[in-house]
Amino acid sequence: MRYQVPQFIEFESKIIGPFTFKQFIYMLGGVGGTYIIYKLLGLFLGIIPMIALWALTGALAFVKINNKSFVDTMAAGFAYMTRSKLYIWKKVDKPVTAEEKMESTAVADSFLAPSLSQSRLKDLAWSLDVNKSVYPSQNKKIE
Repeated sequence: MRYQVPQFIEFESKIIGPFTFKQFIYMLGGVGGTYIIYKLLGLFLGIIPMIALWALTGALAFVKINNKSFVDTMAAGFAYMTRSKLYIWKKVDKPVTAEEKMESTAVADSFLAPSLSQSRLKDLAWSLDVNKSVYPSQNKKIE
């Protein structure tokens, strides 16, 4: 038996005219909100809230950021703002005084690594090259 594989599953169907069901609901909510603002405040006082509501409605219905809907982006932003944040490291600048600077250089000078003389270094290199090989399997004697 053959089964038909659905294609274009990432796209929503256009149900009401050129709009998807979600877009239609957002626009219907924007129109309803505009009507309520008009009845409560009138045209003169309500024009600024109406424009803000139209902008929000248009963004909810049509704007996509990084292939995600504006609703998802708003939800992620709200969750980021309300969640507690963990700061791993926060730099605190402290002024360094002259005494601390002198102490740090004195401590640094006392921790110098011992130096090897040239002849001792050659002896160590020779003993490593001659006596032992890098791989343990090469140390076996052939009989």
